[in-house]
Amino acid sequence: MISKELFFSCAKEAGLALSDETFQKFDKYAVLLKEYNEKVNLTAITDADGITVKHFADSLFLLKHVNIKNEAKVCDVGTGAGFPGMCLLLARSDLRITLFDSVNKKLEFIRFLCNELDVQAEIINIRAENAGKQTEYREKFDIATARAVASLNKLSEYCLPLVKPGGYFAPMKAPLSAEEKKNGKSAAATLGAKLRDDFLYELPTGDPREILVFEKISQTPPKYPRNSGIISKNPLQ
Repeated sequence: MISKELFFSCAKEAGLALSDETFQKFDKYAVLLKEYNEKVNLTAITDADGITVKHFADSLFLLKHVNIKNEAKVCDVGTGAGFPGMCLLLARSDLRITLFDSVNKKLEFIRFLCNELDVQAEIINIRAENAGKQTEYREKFDIATARAVASLNKLSEYCLPLVKPGGYFAPMKAPLSAEEKKNGKSAAATLGAKLRDDFLYELPTGDPREILVFEKISQTPPKYPRNSGIISKNPLQ
């Protein structure tokens, strides 16, 4: 379904040398996504080139800008149809991927996808703020990431409680306003993290993107994360 030439061109731009076998898995991913999307709304992007660039390549750029160690524990918060988590897993089979989402219909697709592609991930139907309160997930991950889930200050409270001290929170966003970045950095500081890197780049289509990398330098105070209603109505500033 997807263009092999375009896929490998995107992978090269993301600094990756992927195999033909990996391409075949991404190609099957695209086919299954398009078919499944006809019964469950997973994405508005269903054309082959759009899936390749705006989903697959966009997800893989995380591997260019974030140094993720071998066999790292990585969680994708609000994974939806598997972006970026499933793409990271297909490109880096060594990673131990956990996919969180509060919508089980989307996770049913992920379970189906893992079975079809013969890969393994931990798939958890839970809200991120609830996961951050549970001992099996709180401060257990080397990397937490999320793609376009919420404003940076809210997203920090959803994700940083999941990251172990010494680990990283790496949200994937459209370019941030100065105000959102300021509020996000302040929220991250409250939660025990500091901004270490900030990457602005473009997808092959020219669409601008931004990845921020926060290092977890101390434990998150026990009162965080708060309940979702409080996070929404009174986000950290």
